[in-house]
Amino acid sequence: RYLRTLYLGLQSRWQAEHRRRHFYWRMMFESADISMLRLLETFLKSAPQLVLQLSIMVQQNSIEPLQGLSASASLVSLAWMIASYQKVLRDSREDKMPMSYKGAVVQILWHLFTIAARAIAFALFASVFQLYFGIFIVTHWCIMTFWIIQGETDFCMSKWEEIIYNMVVGIIYIFCWFNVKEGRSRYRMCIYYVITLSENAALTVLWFLYYDRKTTSDFDALILVCVVSSSFALGIFFMFIYYCLLHPNGPMFGPHAGGCIFRQRPAPVPGSPTDAVTSPPRSLPRTTGGEREGVPGERDSCVPVFQVRPCPPPAPAARAPRTEGPVIRIDLPRKKYPAWDAHFIDRRLRKTILALEYASPTTPRLQYRTPGAPQEVLEYETTV
Repeated sequence: RYLRTLYLGLQSRWQAEHRRRHFYWRMMFESADISMLRLLETFLKSAPQLVLQLSIMVQQNSIEPLQGLSASASLVSLAWMIASYQKVLRDSREDKMPMSYKGAVVQILWHLFTIAARAIAFALFASVFQLYFGIFIVTHWCIMTFWIIQGETDFCMSKWEEIIYNMVVGIIYIFCWFNVKEGRSRYRMCIYYVITLSENAALTVLWFLYYDRKTTSDFDALILVCVVSSSFALGIFFMFIYYCLLHPNGPMFGPHAGGCIFRQRPAPVPGSPTDAVTSPPRSLPRTTGGEREGVPGERDSCVPVFQVRPCPPPAPAARAPRTEGPVIRIDLPRKKYPAWDAHFIDRRLRKTILALEYASPTTPRLQYRTPGAPQEVLEYETTV
């Protein structure tokens, strides 16, 4: 994948003017996929290693230089990868504002302190209750996985692949918040952090009541409890700093929060086609709930990490006349047919769309039949 991204980047430099944009966006999408895979790898490898190292330090009541360096590297890599993926994801989306470097640094601090508090609480509890710690981790993972599956994510091409993906994301939810569902994320995030705070407090208190007084003094135990609580508080503080001051869409909290919430759809510009699609190819989630009935959904706060339906523009802007390109017509209602059929159609269309992209300077469009409406809906909704 790294070589593929490098190849696409070079092609975006060497190709003719009308081909550069095509290779550039394919490079950005490939880079986002690489960041996602690195994120999953980091949490599957560095996170358990961090808890194990901290637990050994607590049991031995000493920190070797190499141990401290390794644990610090694991912790920084976890926070770095989440912020890195968020930034790359926004850079790969033409319809999203890019994240500033200040926002990325604050987001690293946010996840650094919250993950540190979580890992230290885990290590303290595991140093005394090894068996019960395993039961707790499995229970939390099952609950988080069920929560993600209930949210009906749409990242993979089949049902069972989606379940496996949700199970892997459930491991990330053991340590930190990770948005994978479109909608009002602030309420889900608040619920998650309330649960995390309760679990951290319970694990730390249980350790404080039963820790070995022979190896750990009361003063050291009190310091560890303060480190857990202050680290979590600092993480929440930086989270509010990010959403109130540095979020690309503007402040997300408060009465004047902007974000991606639009109560009314902006009026179309006279003389411009309302159904034209000018954004590059991307994956979009399946339509659910109110969208199936034609009710506009509400969105807020942070970008869902995978496949977010683009927001309407905040203000109508004049567009250049669109050059007509190839059109693929599907005699089916848009996202009204079963998910298995949708995946089948997407697979069959993929090669055709790629061939048309190479042959035409404009992005091909998909036309879905819309029952009860005089006009068809034109929207690109196939993964390329």
